[in-house]
Formats: sequence, structure tokens, C-alpha cells
Amino acid sequence: MSAIPAVKIRSAARAIDVARVRADFPILETKVNGKPLAYLDSAASAQMPQQVIDRLTRYHTSEHANIHRGVHYLSEKATDAYEAARAKIRKFINATEDREVIFTRGTTNAINTVAHGFGRAFVGKGDEILVSHMEHHSNIVPWQMLCEEKGATLKVIPIDDLGQLVMDEYRELLGPRTKLVAVAHVSNALGTINPIKEVIALAHAQGIPVLVDGAQGVPHMKVDMQDLDCDFYAFSGHKMCGPTGIGILYGKASWLEKMQPYEGGGDMIMSVSFEKTTYNTIPYKFEAGTPPIAAAIGLGAAVDYLESIGMDAISAHEHNLIAYGTEALSAIDGVRIYGTAPHKAAVLSFNIEGVHAHDVGTILNDEGVAVRTGHHCAQPVMQRFGVPATARASFYLYNTVEEIDQLVAAVRRVQEIFG
Repeated sequence: MSAIPAVKIRSAARAIDVARVRADFPILETKVNGKPLAYLDSAASAQMPQQVIDRLTRYHTSEHANIHRGVHYLSEKATDAYEAARAKIRKFINATEDREVIFTRGTTNAINTVAHGFGRAFVGKGDEILVSHMEHHSNIVPWQMLCEEKGATLKVIPIDDLGQLVMDEYRELLGPRTKLVAVAHVSNALGTINPIKEVIALAHAQGIPVLVDGAQGVPHMKVDMQDLDCDFYAFSGHKMCGPTGIGILYGKASWLEKMQPYEGGGDMIMSVSFEKTTYNTIPYKFEAGTPPIAAAIGLGAAVDYLESIGMDAISAHEHNLIAYGTEALSAIDGVRIYGTAPHKAAVLSFNIEGVHAHDVGTILNDEGVAVRTGHHCAQPVMQRFGVPATARASFYLYNTVEEIDQLVAAVRRVQEIFG
């Protein structure tokens, strides 16, 4: 059994009416093997509320057209909705200007856009890029590819046994050859909330830009680009009650203007001849081809929905769930929790002694409990803790303590079967 630090339950200024919230998510009425679904896999993909589904339907039934290029009614209507979504997201993350908000296919695409656009221009032989040991593969592989191409070196910030960054070693790794720091806001595998403002400030003190993987940050807490002062911030729509296939790259305009575009074609140009192409202004320079228009509009609707609940209320609700779940799971003999930092998001990665994580997930599914099993696209984290995989329960605004009780009962059922 893990040694788990005490986590206090806290109250929100405006508590969530969970029953009302759950009524917005029709999929939560699903039954699995005749049992109520306890959907505890929002770290992989959150569910969409009816309000987002309705907005997508409205676009497809009354607004569908290509954007920016047409002067007809539907094109102008679609363009207005698309750009309105950009403005909503700019306000949601408190970016300075709409042009600092780039629509991408997701966090992975956003990070690759920086790896190509920034890396090709500013990283050379002998330079260094820093990532942490807790990164998702999407914030490791693009930098490895860049380092191989440029002859640069990837350096790794270690993590301790609680799953926290070792900040003293981070300070030592920063140096004159460091060209970029790329770090997760929140670990998808451990739930650790990194001291991201300190990470950024230490890098900036040496003139080093910082990219933050915010895929697990934006959905669960209020995120303010002016407060963080990061240079790039990437996140995905499907983690925050929006559609799949849409994400955001926030970038400071001063960097985006100096970067080369990742892809060519479509609206990313001002003019094209066989002799020369002149690129469009930002953000369009980075939005080649026909974008995911419906998904972008759906993401704007998801932002509206989250703001109607309140990000502070969502954070407090999730904090209470993780406190309750941590105490309940850690009380079961034979269960080990990975990622026990005192400052965590609503993620519980665990293993049951003598049972492979995939078997755990299969039996939990029989009990109506949906969790993710595997390495969570974070194999270095698994290697750090000496395990091939974990079961991961992740909570969101629509989850309840009763669902955690269902999880605990299912875990005990696993132990009975393998006992």
C-alpha cells in the first residue's frame, strides 16, 4: 500500500450541481453489462455535453461552407462562427490578441508546429532542448526528431519518487546551449501539477523560451497566458468537452512572426508564383488548407459550456474527487498508486499486486467502470517506476463520489477473482 500524503477536501465558491451537469451529457446514461457506466477516462477524452452536440448539428444543418474565401451567405456565416470561436478561446486563456491563437488538429500537431517552425529557425548543432521525464510521447518524439536532424541534444529533467520535477537539477540543466524548454503543465500519467510558473521564470531569466503541453491543464483549471508568461501553450479540444480533431497552439506574436510555417497551401499564403510565395499573416500562416471548421466551432461551444460552470468550481470539485479517491484506493491492501505529489490533478494511476493492468481494466469494464490501461503514451514514466503499465482512473466535472465507490468495489472484485 502506498504512503499517500493527506489531501484536504476543499469547497468551491460556487459548488457544482453535479446532477444538473450530468443531465447535460446523454452518454452518461449508458449501461455496460446492465450496470451504470462510471466513465473515469476523461484524461484520454472527455465527453461532450448536449450543448456542444447541438452546436455541431446547427453548423452542419444550417451553416456548413468553406471559410474566408467565399462572399456568399453560408461562407460568411461559417467564417464568422469560426473566427468567433477563436475570439472565445483567446479570452478563455487570456491571450493578448486573437492572432496568437492558432487552430491545430490537437496538442500533438501544435507541438510539431513549434518543433518545425521554431526548431528549424533557432536550433543548431550542439544546442540543447530540455524536456521532463514525465512527458507524453507527443512532447518527446518531435524534439528527438529535431535533435537528430540538427545535431542537437535532448536533455531530461528528472522526477522524484512522488512524481515531481527535481527543480534543483532543472536549474543545473539550464545553460547557454539551451534553446527551448518543453514541459507538461500536468502529467497525464501521474496527475502531477508542475510548478510551471517557476519553470518558465527560471528559463526566461536566461533568455530561454518555454513551450507548455497544456492538454491536461486547460480542461481542469483556469489558465492565464499573461500570468504564466509562457512562449507557447498547446492543448486539445477533446480533453475539454469539445470534439476530436481540433486543438490550439497559443504563441506569443513575437515568436510566431519569426517562425516558418509547418505546412504549405491554402489560406497560409498571401500570394504564390513559381518564383516566390509570400506567407499570410499570423495566425493564418500556420493554418494551411481547409481547417476543421465544425470542430473549431464546437470547441468554442465547449468553452462557453465550461465557463458557464466556472473553472474554479470545476477545479474544486475535481480536487475533492481526487482526495476522496486517493484515500479510498490507498486504504486497499495490495493497491499501489503512482504519482503521489501533494499538488495533483484528478488522475489516479494504480496497480493491483499480482494482476496485470490490462486484466484490471477488463474486469473493471465488466463492472461498468471505464478506465484507461497501458503506458498512457508515457513509457519513460513507466520505466521510471519500474512497471510496464498502470490502470488510470481520471475524473472530470461530471463525476461523483458514488462512481469512485463503484471503482473501489470493482477493484475489490478484481482481488477476489485473482485472490
